[in-house]
Order: sequence, then structure tokens, then C-alpha cells
Amino acid sequence: MTRILITAAGSYGDIAPYTGVGARLRAAGHEVALATHDAYAPLVRAAGLEFRSLPADPRTARPAADQEPGQEEPGQEGPAPRKPPAGGNRALMRQAAAFIHRLGDGLAEAARPDTELLLLSTTTAPLGRQIAEATGIPSLDLPLVPNAPTGDFAPVVSGGRSLGRWGNRTAGRLALRVIDRLYAEATRDLRARLGLPPASPRTVRRRTEAAAPPVLYGFSEVLVPRPADWRPGLEVVGNWWPHLSPDAQLPSVVADFLASGPPPVLIGFGSMASGEGERLSSLAVRALRRAKVRGILQSGWAHLATEREDDDLLTIGEVPHALLHPRMAAVVHHCGAGTAAAGLRAGVPTVPVPVTADQPFWAARLAALGAATAPIPFADLASPDAESRLAEALTRATTDPALRAHAARAADRLAAEDGAGAVVAAVGRLAP
Repeated sequence: MTRILITAAGSYGDIAPYTGVGARLRAAGHEVALATHDAYAPLVRAAGLEFRSLPADPRTARPAADQEPGQEEPGQEGPAPRKPPAGGNRALMRQAAAFIHRLGDGLAEAARPDTELLLLSTTTAPLGRQIAEATGIPSLDLPLVPNAPTGDFAPVVSGGRSLGRWGNRTAGRLALRVIDRLYAEATRDLRARLGLPPASPRTVRRRTEAAAPPVLYGFSEVLVPRPADWRPGLEVVGNWWPHLSPDAQLPSVVADFLASGPPPVLIGFGSMASGEGERLSSLAVRALRRAKVRGILQSGWAHLATEREDDDLLTIGEVPHALLHPRMAAVVHHCGAGTAAAGLRAGVPTVPVPVTADQPFWAARLAALGAATAPIPFADLASPDAESRLAEALTRATTDPALRAHAARAADRLAAEDGAGAVVAAVGRLAP
């Protein structure tokens, strides 16, 4: 038995996969705590894990002066805001750095003296390495996205367009240096708090790279084959699915709606598009009616909702993807890493509407696999032809047998993978 601390920060998609990993580790006999934001405490405890609190919940991280009237959930993906604040990229970087700085203090509190192994998400890894150095606790990075430079593709946050092999690798290295800058102040103060000599995030990162520790990536080679130019030890192990209780069931209102007619289309933007619920809801309903398909709007941070419920429309809150997606005719979403994988796991076609960050990357991967329509960038939903474009995509997603066949084949491949099992095996090799 090993006392393990998993650390994860950001939005739901940044945290939920680690509940599945934690539950598998617990089933293997380990004692597991997950440190994250207070809003996800019920999620963590439902998986049978100890919850430890981290500050700087991204839904409340933006200063009140920056919030729109009546907007309580400004939205922010990990350290990056959903909407650029006034002042552009420079203000965005300041805001992200402030989020990270508060996170460092919380991580130091969460890593109690009896911790024997640290498992670090992408957002928490640069700070977690300082804690590992100070305490001597071994650590293992568990990123959800491919963040090591490669010639195969450009950094996932660059929009998904290849720059050629040399350009992709160069952009990948530059992306790491941007991350180093974001973590610079937090790293300086955390190292001082921990009694460590001064060292920049870049210095610590390069020391880590030179040591070539194992890194396990929680996505599938179905979407991203392991780059041939990655060093040994960087392994793509398959998705980590959020913990789901064996007796979990759909809410009765959802089950009744599904039983009342043909499979609907699910439309939701997760933690994206905060404050745009009214416009997006109206657009979604018009496109659904134009495509002549039933629809479920998932509220999310945008607060999507129909003006009135009828036999063809339903508004829902949080419902596990694993229960909902397999019952859909198609899914429309922002293409976060976890949501993109969940739709593929269900074997249903996707209509990608990427917003920012890594989402255009995953949208392009789904389309290249033949399991999705051509992506509709989120900004295009404000264009005059948005309704017709979305309706056409809905029609194709629900009627083209090739899309469903490609999605079904991908689902079969995903079902054969065991990403959480790979983490359990790695922990067995690393644990004291």
C-alpha cells in the first residue's frame, strides 16, 4: 500500500479523468487523495478518494471588476481564461500567473508529510516538481494532452495547423518557454517557501528532461499516435475515464425523454462560452428544428436552456458522458480532450465547435479520423450563416452512415485500451 496524492487543477475536464485513475489505484490497495478545487469535492469523494482543497477555482478566479453584470462563472481553462480580459494577451498572462501563484501555496499544503508518491497533472506538474525536490517524494507526470515537442504536429494550443517538422518542433520548444514564464513568479516564491535554492522553471524543467523520467499520457493513439521522435519513457497509454458508480443511472427525466422518440442530438459547451447562453441556446434550437432532429441542451457554464420544454427538446445539467453519449444520434461540443474522447468512446458522430486552447487540435483529429463533420469554429457561430451551417452539420452527422461507422470502429479500439491500468502498473514500479 502506497499513500498517493494526485493533484489536478482547472475545469471539470481537467479533474474528472483523475477520479477514474484514483479509483483504480484504490482498488489496487493504495491509499489515494486527490487535491483539487472545492467545487469538485463531491466528484472526488464519490470515487472513494480523500479530498484535499486547492485554491483558485477557475470559475471564481477572475477579479470582480472584470466580470460582466450577473456573471458568476467567468470561465477559465486551467490557468487560461475563457475570454481574453480587457488589455489583451498581456492581461491574460497576468491573470493566468495569478491563478498559478495561488495554486502553488495550495499544493504545498496538500502534500502532507506522509505522502509517498505524487501524481501530477499538466497544470500542477511545474509546481509539483518543486515539492518533489524539496521533500524527496517521487513523482509521475500524467498529462491529458501531448505537450512534448515533436515534428509530427505543432503544439496543441496553436490551432492544429502543421508548420512542417522543423517548425512544429521549434514551436513546441517555444510553447514550453511560454509556460516557464507563466510559472516563474509562483516557482520563485514556492522554492523560497520550501527552502530550496533559487532556480527558474526552465532550469528545473531541463533538469527533469535530462533525467528522462517516465511520463504517461492519458489519451489514445486512436486520435494521436505516439510521435516517433519522442524520447523513450514518453508513453501514450489510453484515456482515463471519470469514475462512474456501477449502479449509476440516467435521471428519470432524461430516460423518459429518450424513450419518447428517436435518439436526439446533444449540444453542450462544457466550461466554455460563459455568458453567451441566451444567444447560443436560440441558435441551437433553430438549427435543431431546421435539421428536423430532437435535441438535448446541456447547460454547462454557458447556461444553455430552451425557452420551453416540448416533446423534441430537453435541457439538462451535469450527466455523465458514459451514460448519455451512447444514447445520442450525434454530439455537438467544444472538443475538449475528455469530451472528444467520450463521444468517440460512445461510437457516435461529433459536430466539433472548438473554442480555444487545445480544442481545434482535437476537432481536427476527430475530423481526420472520419468520425466528425468539418469543425465549425466557435467564433463562426456569430456569423449570419451560423444557423444554416450548424443545421447542415447536424443533418450530416445524423444521416451519414460513414461517420457512424468510423466512430464505431474507433470505439471498438478504445474499448480494448486500459489507460488506468497502465498507471497502476507504473505506480507499482515507482512506489517505495
